[in-house]
Amino acid sequence: MSQDTATLDRELNEMIASGNAMEAFEKFYADDVVMKENNQDARRGKESCRKYEEEFFGNVAEFHEGSLQGSAVDGDRSYSEWIFDVTLKDGSRMRNHQVAARTWRRGKVASEQFFYEPNITEAG
Repeated sequence: MSQDTATLDRELNEMIASGNAMEAFEKFYADDVVMKENNQDARRGKESCRKYEEEFFGNVAEFHEGSLQGSAVDGDRSYSEWIFDVTLKDGSRMRNHQVAARTWRRGKVASEQFFYEPNITEAG
């Protein structure tokens, strides 16, 4: 399974890096996916997670960087390290260095947790 997971994870990361995060979400995430930001409460189910992702991307005015720094796969678990730099519609700028930890089940992301410390510069 790890080779299949590695292939799937690589394709998912390539789609995210090329600006197709929502298309990747639709293709790779399970209907019962659980997603979590740091230690916040988990979002459960694809519909709830989709709404959160759409709201986030809807608040982005400009992407400056979205680059994959590295990734690893161990069985049905994958880890991706990212740097994201965006300007939000309110004029603030957010630069995140984050790790996404995913658990895969039957070719879909069953759970994903993001670990990061956001660096937000207030609108000037």
